[in-house]
Amino acid sequence: MGNIIKVLPNTFIPLFVAINVFLLLPIFISMTEEMSKPKRREVVRESILTAIIVSLLFIALGEAIFQILGITTDDFKIGGGLVLLVFAILDLIKSGEEWRKSIDKMGVVPIGVPLIVGPAVLTTILVLVDHYGIIPTIISLVLNLFIVWISLINAQRIINIFGRGGIIGISKVMALFLAAIAIMMIRLGVENIVKHQAGG
Repeated sequence: MGNIIKVLPNTFIPLFVAINVFLLLPIFISMTEEMSKPKRREVVRESILTAIIVSLLFIALGEAIFQILGITTDDFKIGGGLVLLVFAILDLIKSGEEWRKSIDKMGVVPIGVPLIVGPAVLTTILVLVDHYGIIPTIISLVLNLFIVWISLINAQRIINIFGRGGIIGISKVMALFLAAIAIMMIRLGVENIVKHQAGG
């Protein structure tokens, strides 16, 4: 238990950065601004439920997929790091306008997947499971989704406090952190492959 608590920040922070709730908030507001309060709460509930189901399925099947495809965790760290880096760069240069459309089941798609749990989050989850274990990763995932739930329920209030400009500014800082985490993952993957080759 002590070890789990010790590594919790190492699993919580990368997921918090990958989810980037500050990028999500203005998009969520613009997509749901014409909805009633009960309907908006229903969308939030659908999105969190979708996010957790997709994440847990990915955790359960990730290792099996690796074995079938013959992918090592170091390969995935490098490939995943490159994917995260691309997403971080896209977050830095775009505003997310393409998501601002009204869809019937928007709680499932696009809010649940891919806005809350997209390729960046799924990549981070698999790397964290490999590096720190399943339990700390799932605890951090649940904590982060709880933060997302609270944030979406109070989205308008949070935006009123920080202002749209402030929220967008924070989301860009999160994207910079995501880029740094991506480069760290690539570095770890390359270092491990070099060590294995040197050892072999």
